[in-house]
Amino acid sequence: MQAHSKQALAGITLAALGVVYGDIGTSPLYTLKECFAGHLGLAPSHENVLGILSLIFWALIMVVSIKYLSFVLRADNRGEGGILTLMALAKRHVPGKTGWLLMVMGLMGGGFFYGEVVITPAISVLSAIEGLEVMTPELEPYVMPISVAVLVALFLIQRHGTASVGKLFGPVMLLWFSVLAILGINAIVDHPGVLQAVHPGYAFDFMSHHKKLGFLALGSVVLAITGAEALYADMGHFGKKPIRLAWFSFVLPALLLNYFGQGALILADPKTVENPFFHLAPEWALFPLVILAALATVIASQAVISGVFSLTRQAVQLGFMPRIDIQHTSDKEIGQIYIPLINWVLLAAVIIVVLAFHSSSHLAAAYGIAVTGTMVITAILSCTVALRNWGWPKALVLAIGAAFLFIDIPLFAANALKLFAGGWLPLVIGLATFTLMTTWKRGREILLERLNEQAIPLDSFVENMESFPPSRVQGTAVFLTSTLQGVPHALLHNLKHNKVLHERIVLLTIRGEDVPYVADSERVIVTRLSNSFWQVEAFYGFQETPDLQDIMNHCAAKGLEFEVMDTSFFLSRETLLSTARPGMARWREQIFVWMSKNALRATDFFHIPTNRVVELGAQIEL
Repeated sequence: MQAHSKQALAGITLAALGVVYGDIGTSPLYTLKECFAGHLGLAPSHENVLGILSLIFWALIMVVSIKYLSFVLRADNRGEGGILTLMALAKRHVPGKTGWLLMVMGLMGGGFFYGEVVITPAISVLSAIEGLEVMTPELEPYVMPISVAVLVALFLIQRHGTASVGKLFGPVMLLWFSVLAILGINAIVDHPGVLQAVHPGYAFDFMSHHKKLGFLALGSVVLAITGAEALYADMGHFGKKPIRLAWFSFVLPALLLNYFGQGALILADPKTVENPFFHLAPEWALFPLVILAALATVIASQAVISGVFSLTRQAVQLGFMPRIDIQHTSDKEIGQIYIPLINWVLLAAVIIVVLAFHSSSHLAAAYGIAVTGTMVITAILSCTVALRNWGWPKALVLAIGAAFLFIDIPLFAANALKLFAGGWLPLVIGLATFTLMTTWKRGREILLERLNEQAIPLDSFVENMESFPPSRVQGTAVFLTSTLQGVPHALLHNLKHNKVLHERIVLLTIRGEDVPYVADSERVIVTRLSNSFWQVEAFYGFQETPDLQDIMNHCAAKGLEFEVMDTSFFLSRETLLSTARPGMARWREQIFVWMSKNALRATDFFHIPTNRVVELGAQIEL
């Protein structure tokens, strides 16, 4: 039994290696190169190389090993992680304005993640294909077209799901990290003195000697820890233990050996600073290394694309985005989804970014600001969870928060200086996403307020219909409604125009919860309001997609059975009008109206049989 569990743990750890560590695992391709790039003017001297290596070493230890793996991973929402999950946890016990502020921060972190997702595939694939230039400068003109072709292929295969190719991710990344370690060891053997950089004194000496230049260098050092957020976001897929096991037993040693190997190579031959990663390899191994690097960067890109699909579904279920088409690519794995709209928008954005920035070096300037912004937000939200949810002593939480922010804020500030060199890109994407999410959330709140203003109380209406019934027709009518209190508009319109009621009326409300999954026993609450009126509340977590057939099956188990061919589903289709009434700025109201028009129809989102649906219009002034 124990042998079986060890085997299972090894399998999950290998899978985690392929998905979770793709982004941070491909950072050696460009991190050290960017630290000594021309824009900083940092000479590859003995003190500078050891200083940069020391900064990278301690960034990996303090940020990834201690902050994320030892602390943030504790903040799971029934096993799930991610910035929106953390936001939901943090604001659960924090009311009022502080809770609202935590929500804003969480959404800002979510927006930053969208900004990061546009850059990660572009910089990763470009940096891998640029290895061709090291082989021979004549191949330089082909770097861009090959990179674009790889990226297009990556996005084209998304709709088929990753279940089949996903099995290869773990072994490929296992090979990748093994190669990183071997290449590093080869160079360290020739220059073992480079290992002195583990002493933090080299990092302090570098920062105190260079001051402003050292501060600017932090903007490139942070490239070594991009992808740290993925460790937390993917917790629900693999669990804490395999993620920690993969990091401490394999990923961290391989990364450190490679970074120190690159440092040793630069000390031995300063000319290799132009691309130290590929110069680590002997000439005969260059082409295979480019192929392996390309595979590793595609896997890294796949991980963040899957992450953004998951984040989008969470946002839809938590009420921060309108309904969109979410397709399941695997019958066995609930987490494997594909969102066509997000896929094609991402592809267009990534191709534009590649064509606009041309090289990984130019893109590196744009990369760090979104990553470090999310790191600062994660530190604040996770400390809030420790204080309010876990009941940790205030002094301890303040000390932990101060230690994290002492590292995160300088890294963010160093990257903020790159704002006009490309840092504006993820910031603009993040702000645009944040604006859309907050506008949708507030717009839905205003819409509910307007509907409740016009609503007839449900209790008196049901009593009236039973006492003075109109003409009744055979069958069941299900009315989808977003509120439990008032009579649905569609029900009133049907009664007004058709002058009839079905013999059985069901009022159905579907609610999104701030937990990843809802237990089957808690899926529906069925309430009988009268002889012919029923009320059904259905609950879904942010990692689930509501399904009408699933709801009907749960209702049947609680005594409310449906015959689909004898059931009609009535929906209210609102036409929204922007007005000068207080609530939201007019421009935001117009954005909300546009988002509502383009939202996926409820029939498609909830999988309602289209030949059983009746839609009734209603005009509402916001």
